[in-house]
Amino acid sequence: MESLSRNPFGPLLDTRGLVVLDGGLATALEGEGHALADELWSARLLRDDPGAITAIHRRYLEAGADCLTTASYQASYAGFAAAGIDRSEAEELLRRSTRLARAAIESHEQEGPGPLVAASIGPYAAYLADGSEYTGRYDATRSEIAAFHRERWEVLASSAPDVMACETIPNGVEAEALLDVLAGERRLWAWFSFCCGDEGHLWDGTPIERVVEACDGAERVAAVGVNCTAPHLVPSLVARIRAVTDLPILVYPNSGERYVASSRTWRGTDEPWMTAIDRSIVAGATIVGGCCRIGPDRIAELRARVDRGDWSP
Repeated sequence: MESLSRNPFGPLLDTRGLVVLDGGLATALEGEGHALADELWSARLLRDDPGAITAIHRRYLEAGADCLTTASYQASYAGFAAAGIDRSEAEELLRRSTRLARAAIESHEQEGPGPLVAASIGPYAAYLADGSEYTGRYDATRSEIAAFHRERWEVLASSAPDVMACETIPNGVEAEALLDVLAGERRLWAWFSFCCGDEGHLWDGTPIERVVEACDGAERVAAVGVNCTAPHLVPSLVARIRAVTDLPILVYPNSGERYVASSRTWRGTDEPWMTAIDRSIVAGATIVGGCCRIGPDRIAELRARVDRGDWSP
């Protein structure tokens, strides 16, 4: 593990103690009336309505987020090609995702270390839009997955984000593939956030300790943690992560509702998301936020709670 002084989260952690991430981008866009039930999801608006993305980024900044995640989670060459977008335009849209977040930050006044821009690298299966990012069942080799990620990684890295966000990773082989890509990157750090189906494993059955130890042994891993995972599972996962690494731990659970890929809808009821955040902080998390179904209002609530320091075991 490299020194925290070089970690992009270092100044924020030194100044604030806890870092607040944003929430679900698609959640907030849907709340504004945008229909996103297609294969490109929020990435479609990079082409069709970029101003809407910038507006949501501003809302998260106003809510108190210390880091904005770009609208590139679902953006890939394969996904864009399926929507009739050629490679040149796809590259421009990937770079635009970083510019939109940066523009929102430049128009936002804040004292202390400025908010970070995290370039979202969603999982291999996200572009399939069939829900397999929530099962971890991949029909691809490590080298194929690495090649898929590497081509968009290179474009996003050239757009000068502050950190790469490798997120919602449900598969141990994919974690290894992304570490391969990071090993060839000499400019940026990356966080690794896993999607888990129980209190100890990624969706494909890989123990959380195994992938965290791999991250701990790599260079330029800024943080490691879990996202898009049911809130009640997260504190136990944090405890397992802390047992095998001193890296900063980040958590941004979803609301607890379950995504149904066939209908592209959410089912079930909310879980105590804030309770999960509280318990995760006690267990060792220092970078916290929200994922699916967590919008700006909930992030504002989290910001206020973090600033008061009134979480409890």
